[in-house]
Formats: sequence, structure tokens, C-alpha cells
Amino acid sequence: MGELTRAERLQVMLSDMELAALDEWRFTRHMPSRASAIRELLKRGLAAEGFVTADRGVQSKHFGVVSGQAKSRKFRGAGGDRK
Repeated sequence: MGELTRAERLQVMLSDMELAALDEWRFTRHMPSRASAIRELLKRGLAAEGFVTADRGVQSKHFGVVSGQAKSRKFRGAGGDRK
């Protein structure tokens, strides 16, 4: 069987609440690691209908997992743009 290699490392900073939410989601689904849980969440997010595009000038601190979503977001889906 071929071995999966991951050449890139991604560092993500989380608040205590975000980490607790990730761990709770991971444990309820019996995920083997935080990394596997994050990969699964990314896969689900990318597969979801529509996607989010941030406006210019929106900073990383405006995006949160638990709360504090970006104030300036455009939502795009199959039906066109929605604000």
C-alpha cells in the first residue's frame, strides 16, 4: 500500500474556546488526532455548498471558529452573490 506523505506544515493559533470546540468535536467522532480532525473539517468545509470570500482589508483576527466571524464577508454559491 502506498504511503501518504504530507510535505507542508501549517501552524494555526487557536483560543482556549476554539481548541475546546475542536477537541470536543474530535472526541465525539473518535478522531485519532487534532490534525486528522482539522483535515476532516477542512474537507467538509471545502465540500460544502458555496464558499466564503473575505473582502480586502479583513484581518485574520476577524475570523474565529467559535464566535467573532468577519464583519465583512461575501457569500457566494451556485445562485450568485449574496451579502
